[in-house]
Amino acid sequence: MSTEVTSAAAEFARRQQSPLQRVQHQLHGRPWLSPLFLLLVAFVAFFIGSATFLTASSMGILLQQTAVVAALAVGQTIVILTAGIDLSVGAVMVLSMMVMATLAKDGGMPGILALAVGVLLATAAGALNGLLVTRINLPPFIVTLGTLSVFTAIALLYSGGESIQADHLPRLLNFLGEGFGIGDFRLTWGIIVVILIYAVMGFVLSQTAWGRYVYAVGDDPESARLSGVPSKRILLAVYTVAGLIYGIAAWILIGRAGAATPNAFPDANLASITAVVIGGTSLFGGRGRLVGTLIGALIVQTLQFGLSQMGVDQQWRVLATGILVIVAVAVDQWIRKVKA
Repeated sequence: MSTEVTSAAAEFARRQQSPLQRVQHQLHGRPWLSPLFLLLVAFVAFFIGSATFLTASSMGILLQQTAVVAALAVGQTIVILTAGIDLSVGAVMVLSMMVMATLAKDGGMPGILALAVGVLLATAAGALNGLLVTRINLPPFIVTLGTLSVFTAIALLYSGGESIQADHLPRLLNFLGEGFGIGDFRLTWGIIVVILIYAVMGFVLSQTAWGRYVYAVGDDPESARLSGVPSKRILLAVYTVAGLIYGIAAWILIGRAGAATPNAFPDANLASITAVVIGGTSLFGGRGRLVGTLIGALIVQTLQFGLSQMGVDQQWRVLATGILVIVAVAVDQWIRKVKA
């Protein structure tokens, strides 16, 4: 009887909601819906504005450009889910890239060993961020702001500021830039690797105890700790796993760029954070899904690619991205005010 009363009360409350409140509730439960709608709007707008936008070759290029941002955004997502942030994401990736490329240059070290060293270094860099956050109790913003400068400087010093072209590297390091075509549509192996990263991490976050702990720590760290969740170990693991993903992103970037350069992807931090926020993951932690992050990464690159095809200047593209971030955060704040 009590169950029937509760259900009737819930149904009555739902009917009393305004259409806007119903939208708010839907977005609270499915935060990826709003970025998906935005992506569809962007596709329609650029299809109308550019005759070459929605062609097979253009879609292949768009996915290739999205691959690196999407990979970095996975690591950024799990950090932001814990109510943290990682400003060193681009620096870790570039450091890893320069180390693996320098070690393997002109046959200096077998490609598989150079790749392993580079990825392990990125993992260690992520673990260092995690140790500073969990052991010394420093704010993630301050920690990663500091390591951003440290890792950037190390990458420049180690490489001497010089780029290494693809013809000086073993095929393994360039492999993710290769691919296969379906007509004019071309997929690279880097895109396939990114899809696998999303599949694995999506499963881990949604189907494992570790994933539930990540959400719990981000939603309310004190309650999680009192419930027996090893919060500090979870945070350390999150930053370490994020570093591992940044190392894989470094490999993808070499294939995509056809070179390793210490000045690669200067906007990596902004792009990854933008993709996560636009994708519906809350900056306050505890809410978000990787599917939203993937959509967010596609939105970021679709905006850049579409405006570029329409001949819009870079300054206006940056302006549009900044407006998107502000709107996304405002929408997140509104969604968080949903009433049960």
